Amino acid sequence: MRILPDDQAALDHVAARETEIIDRAIRWCDLNSGSRNLEGLNRQLEGLEAEARRTLSCRIERVPLADTIEVGDTGILTPQTYPPALRLTMRPEAPTQVVLTGHYDTVYPASSPFQTVTRRADGALHGPGIADMKGGISVILAALEAFETHPARDAVGWTVLLSPDEEIGSLGSGPVLAELGAHGHLGLTYEPAMPDGALAGARKGSANWRIIVRGRAAHAGRAFEEGRNAVAGAAMIATELHGLNGRHGGVTVNVARISGGAPLNVVADTAVVHFNARVPDKAAADWVASQVSRIATEPPFEGLVLELHGGFTRPPKPADASQRALMEVVAEAGALLGQEIVFKPSGGVCEGNNLHAAGLPNIDTLGVRGGDIHSEAEFAWPESFVERAQLSTFILTKIASGEIDAPALKRLRLETL
Repeated sequence: MRILPDDQAALDHVAARETEIIDRAIRWCDLNSGSRNLEGLNRQLEGLEAEARRTLSCRIERVPLADTIEVGDTGILTPQTYPPALRLTMRPEAPTQVVLTGHYDTVYPASSPFQTVTRRADGALHGPGIADMKGGISVILAALEAFETHPARDAVGWTVLLSPDEEIGSLGSGPVLAELGAHGHLGLTYEPAMPDGALAGARKGSANWRIIVRGRAAHAGRAFEEGRNAVAGAAMIATELHGLNGRHGGVTVNVARISGGAPLNVVADTAVVHFNARVPDKAAADWVASQVSRIATEPPFEGLVLELHGGFTRPPKPADASQRALMEVVAEAGALLGQEIVFKPSGGVCEGNNLHAAGLPNIDTLGVRGGDIHSEAEFAWPESFVERAQLSTFILTKIASGEIDAPALKRLRLETL
């Protein structure tokens, strides 16, 4: 693998637009697009769509997402609606297809005081979503704009999906990600790299569950024995769930919250146990799912009715043969650009989990270098915008030349399914 003159011209295209790449990410961060802020998400969608039309000559479409069901703190089931995802498509007939994904929602609600980007004394950009991942979306557009100047571009078709719900589990966009993963050859996802530039290697899988506990209300003084206390049952279930820890290698179960209850003089008739599990592989996922199913079908005492909701929204993403081969060529590409690329396992999850489960080998931390994400200290290093956009541009040129053999990586992934 070498940097050829045409490759260098594409890399120079990125470098010449550094200010633009950074500034548009800052503008996007100044617009709140918390996952539950539907108005802000729709404004963000409009801005992304306009920028895509300005910079890329591709098909642009809004993809409606199906509603899902949300379990409330009182056990009431309500529909959860989502704004559309944004899909950009170029050359769907090309022999090699690359899927690039990102999300335009953030973890910061409209009520958060953290709403704008500032520059720290050390030069870092400090703002909501600057790393996770409005900076990453700007990197995607910069890389594709540069790649479209390359003479070998016709060998590669690409699809970008920008979703509005990644931070809450991709429940609406999950089926679309699965479809893209099944039909693509290689995936690139733009979660932020780690502060030292390391990328995520193997990722655990993640499941979110709720167990609704329904009992029987009664007066706590006059008729206590007639009641069936749902909160007490929920506490016993939570204890049993916590007891799963340490029983299967790499599995963790976190009981995050028990909600519901009643006034002090009423036996509570409803409670909800909210919990998450992380697993390293499919065997572990199957084990914890069976244990949760068992617990949810065995009320801790007579008179309770249990309802289980949820499951794995992010399947495990182990470092299988296809992932190891892809990581190797990405590290080689980075070295040619003067970027030392190392991979570290992560307990976190993202859209890369979904794509891998659908059969798509992928690198999922190709966004900007930053840190303290999901907090009001979130930051990104401005020099990493060009750095990471050039890495993606170079990867795309080498896929087009065949030096990164995306179809072979896909075949290798399918052998392990």
